[in-house]
Amino acid sequence: MQTATHVPLDIAQIRADFPVLDQLVNGRPLVYFDNAATTQKPRAVLDALTRYYEHDNANIHRGIHALAERATSAFEASRKAIQSFLGACEAEEIIFTYGTTDAINLVAKTYGRTYLGPGDEILISTMEHHSNIVPWQMLCEERGCVLKVIPINDEGELLLDEYEKLLTERTKIVSVVHVSNALGTINPVKYLIDKAHAVGAVVLIDGAQATTHIEIDVQALDCDFYVFSAHKLFGPTGMGVLYGKRALLETMPPWRGGGEMIKEVTFERTTYNDIPYKFEAGTPNIADVIAVRNALEYVNTLGKDNIAAHEHELLAYATDALQSIDGLRVIGQAKEKVSVISFVLDGIHHEDTGVILDQQGIAVRTGHHCCQPLMRRLGIAGTTRASFSVYNTTDEIDRLVKGLQRVKTMMA
Repeated sequence: MQTATHVPLDIAQIRADFPVLDQLVNGRPLVYFDNAATTQKPRAVLDALTRYYEHDNANIHRGIHALAERATSAFEASRKAIQSFLGACEAEEIIFTYGTTDAINLVAKTYGRTYLGPGDEILISTMEHHSNIVPWQMLCEERGCVLKVIPINDEGELLLDEYEKLLTERTKIVSVVHVSNALGTINPVKYLIDKAHAVGAVVLIDGAQATTHIEIDVQALDCDFYVFSAHKLFGPTGMGVLYGKRALLETMPPWRGGGEMIKEVTFERTTYNDIPYKFEAGTPNIADVIAVRNALEYVNTLGKDNIAAHEHELLAYATDALQSIDGLRVIGQAKEKVSVISFVLDGIHHEDTGVILDQQGIAVRTGHHCCQPLMRRLGIAGTTRASFSVYNTTDEIDRLVKGLQRVKTMMA
């Protein structure tokens, strides 16, 4: 989705910021089109990781020596940076997790167990990633809740009339993806949130695919929870974020027990820490949390509008180029999309497509993309997915088109 104003980016300079891109794969320059799975990391993030381990490596919050104080300060600075990035009201509403999946499980296991019971209903959509399906299924099995699914049309867009019909006084949680990882569809989450709140439901938004493409303002959205992973935002793996409204987080019990999430422990009883710490038991991924601030600074320096405009140009170029290939069918053609294209080639299995492209140095993702129910709805086993980021170019898309022509020749 292109924004009204933007500044053209120096893509060659941006590519130089990502060392991993400067390599040969199977004797060919790497084309990395698997950004929806994980983005590459700029030098600033890599340097932050190295700097922590070389100069500040210490456990946080409990030490009084210089290294511990420096590490703690940098750790909490990342919390404030994420607060600003999401537009949260206060830093204490930012909970560090191990990723999007972990964050969704945290809400299901704490808020869900506390407030949902037999007959209560949870709404998700057809296009959800497994990580936004399975935790709710587990909660339904445990608590006797009912899982309901918002249908989609053939273009990969939610059927909003059907969504409104599903909302009742029994609806307690609506948990939907902001951007589909398999289709690139941008969902109208503000509309979904407002309608859910009208029946008294709380809303969790899975923002794993949205944070690099779309400006996020959790207060403007008025979502109750928002979750994402750092590794899809040019940051490290194994680190994620749960945003939650203070009023909700304070009523939720801890999930994991151990150090840091306590105020006082005796053999008779334990009193729990305040938010955010009551949800952050044990030693966290300190270096990764610290480095995510550098990823956010990198995005802010480039500008979300500028990134979105470049990615929109790549999406438009790739859509036209790929549709020129006989027998190629794009899966998911929503009016509002980010830079993700999933497609199938008639008579050719997606895994064969991926293997032959890899032989040419082109990295794409193949399979069901952790969205098996979505694939069943679309009547396919899986797709080949090319997903673009700020460091990709139209020349690379041309290589993809030539690579797919070779796939067709080899598999004829």
